[in-house]
Amino acid sequence: MKKKVFFAANTMNIGGIETSLVTLVNMLADNDYDVTVALEKKEGILLDKISSKINIIEYRSCEESKVVVRKVKNLIRRLSFVKKYKDKYDFSACYATYSLPSAFMARIASKNNALWCHADYLTLFENNERAVKEFFFQRKVQKFKSIVFVSKEGESSFVNIFPNMKSKTMVCNNLIDYKKIFRLSNEKIDVRRPDVKTVFLNVGRHDEKQKKLTRLIEAAEILKKEDYSFKILMVGDGPDSKVYKNLVKDKDLNDVVIFLGAKQNPYPYFKISDCVVLTSDYEGYPVVFIESYLFNKPIITTKVSDYEDIENRCGLVTEKDVKDIYEKMKSFIDDGYEIKSSFNPEDYNKKILDKIEKLF
Repeated sequence: MKKKVFFAANTMNIGGIETSLVTLVNMLADNDYDVTVALEKKEGILLDKISSKINIIEYRSCEESKVVVRKVKNLIRRLSFVKKYKDKYDFSACYATYSLPSAFMARIASKNNALWCHADYLTLFENNERAVKEFFFQRKVQKFKSIVFVSKEGESSFVNIFPNMKSKTMVCNNLIDYKKIFRLSNEKIDVRRPDVKTVFLNVGRHDEKQKKLTRLIEAAEILKKEDYSFKILMVGDGPDSKVYKNLVKDKDLNDVVIFLGAKQNPYPYFKISDCVVLTSDYEGYPVVFIESYLFNKPIITTKVSDYEDIENRCGLVTEKDVKDIYEKMKSFIDDGYEIKSSFNPEDYNKKILDKIEKLF
């Protein structure tokens, strides 16, 4: 008999959490699990990427402006969900940690439940332990059987704050659909490899609080002044795209920093680049690490979660400042970087699936 598993999230709009969820549930469906995905809002560009084998349900909270009416309607919806889905699954997970309705759904759907955590929350909340505690208590973390982190740093900072929950925690990186990625990487794009010595690539959301792309732009300014031959391809957009574009214009860098916008398929751009650059203040386990491994591209990264996986093996690690990022980019242009060990995506996925099956 098939095991019934349940994953709760917010929407299927483009994002790292949503992309990794699609990969996970599709692989589970292919491995003969009976999978249900519950969304607060059944919408998003990734919705049609979910396998037709998977049942998708919606649990939409009432957004009525009148407080009393909203509370009554939401209470009725919660009671209806409990009646229909309580303990109906062998396993359930709140996959979108930020979503309170997702945490509620996961706690109800199975006693064997997990809270999936995609960040180092102490860093996310700027070392405010009180804010971290409030965040997790709002999600009733104590009622979850397991707490899954996608990075070692995320687990470590959580255990420092909640030492009594250490026995519940585990680290489980995101799966990667490498066959699909290789297939998508062969799609034709209207951008040719720039005629320069080195092409750097940045892929991600344009959000200065986390991604700190001003560091990359300022490093590019120094490299240009020193007459280095390079370009930076920027794949992505976000709330600070306009800020970045204005900064590039003000610094006269339009010839070296190329904004390509958000791409549902960023993989062909890895193939025309020489090195991937990450300048973030914090990350969960960066998906771009794995994507870079797949394409055998060296990485320059700040000291975000699990940067030790990169150091002295797959690229160069920098401090979180412009000078060191510039120095590492300069070093790469001058001398390149030889990757020290190969990456086997099949073995990588198998280890993760083994961990997930133990949860089930």
